[in-house]
Amino acid sequence: MINQYNKNAKLVLSNGIVFQGFFFGASGTAIGEIVFNTGMTGYQEVITDPSYYGQILTFTYPEIGNTGINFEDSESKINVKGIIVRNFSSNNSNWRSKKNFNQWLVEKNIIGLYGIDTRALVKILRSSGAMNGVITSLDKTDESCLKIIHNTPKMEGLNLSKEVSTKQQYLWKNTTETDFDVRESYSEKANKLKIVAIDFGIKKSILNRLVSHGCEVLVLPSRSSLKDVLSNNPDGIFFSNGPGDPSSVTEGIDLARSLIDHGEIPMFGICLGHQIFGLALGGSTYKLPFGHRGLNHPCGKDSYIEITSQNHGFAIDPNSLSKELVKITHFNLNDKTVAGLEVNNKPIFSVQYHPEAGPGPHDSDYLFKKFVSLMLERC
Repeated sequence: MINQYNKNAKLVLSNGIVFQGFFFGASGTAIGEIVFNTGMTGYQEVITDPSYYGQILTFTYPEIGNTGINFEDSESKINVKGIIVRNFSSNNSNWRSKKNFNQWLVEKNIIGLYGIDTRALVKILRSSGAMNGVITSLDKTDESCLKIIHNTPKMEGLNLSKEVSTKQQYLWKNTTETDFDVRESYSEKANKLKIVAIDFGIKKSILNRLVSHGCEVLVLPSRSSLKDVLSNNPDGIFFSNGPGDPSSVTEGIDLARSLIDHGEIPMFGICLGHQIFGLALGGSTYKLPFGHRGLNHPCGKDSYIEITSQNHGFAIDPNSLSKELVKITHFNLNDKTVAGLEVNNKPIFSVQYHPEAGPGPHDSDYLFKKFVSLMLERC
């Protein structure tokens, strides 16, 4: 590693364990829940995913930054509080790159920590669970860092979607600019389908895929009311991903419950939206020990398997769902958590994973077509 970056920094975990390393990016102190992502690619999309709001992200892949940063791949603004890597690359080599990784973090005032044993850190998180921690490049004692952690709330009970949701509604018209994006010919009606998307921390790639499947997307704030939604006469309603504890998003749960009771408007939920649907249907959620964050999670049921992208720390309790109301369509095959559901006799479904391929894989893109098909059936 280049000597100019060999400036001391450290990570202090809430259990008192300390990792000594070096900092890159911005100098300072960051506090957040320490989590890890197992993806080998797509670090720019991952870092800018609003679902990471309030967290310090550890990459299990040993070197990050080699492809630099471009102007196209960010899902939103940077929402993580800090970055932890084994090594980072100060040299970027990619034809799309516009700046290097370190420069980007400096500009966004995000502190990075490198040079620690990330394998050891991930083992701690897997055995003890995700926990709050502090990374700092300043001259702070371990005791002062532990005091900061003690005064910081845990993720349970936090409604963070209101921190990342849009404050004003807006219309989204961009499509996906990738080789796999082939516009479907659903009919002329598909180009007139109007979707209202409830923004709990929505990713740009999700909006692009909805438009690429022939829809007009109006994005509304997370605290929108039933009147706000229905006044736009939507053909379909989408509930987005987002950060925090789903059980605390009471306004979203109330809205979902009202819309489910309302009737026949097709609805599709992803990640936090999936959990909100589960809660609106009378279920309950719980915090996973260390969550699911990566691009390689197998999900499926009845001999069909998709490799999926995931980013969440909570899950729906399957025993809390009424079989008379809900059908479980997918399980995470690593731990059998609920990964998909459908409302019986209604055009409403959701998945815990991310089918928009930002970053990949593309296995689950068919779900957008399914959503459009449900809307076309009712036009």
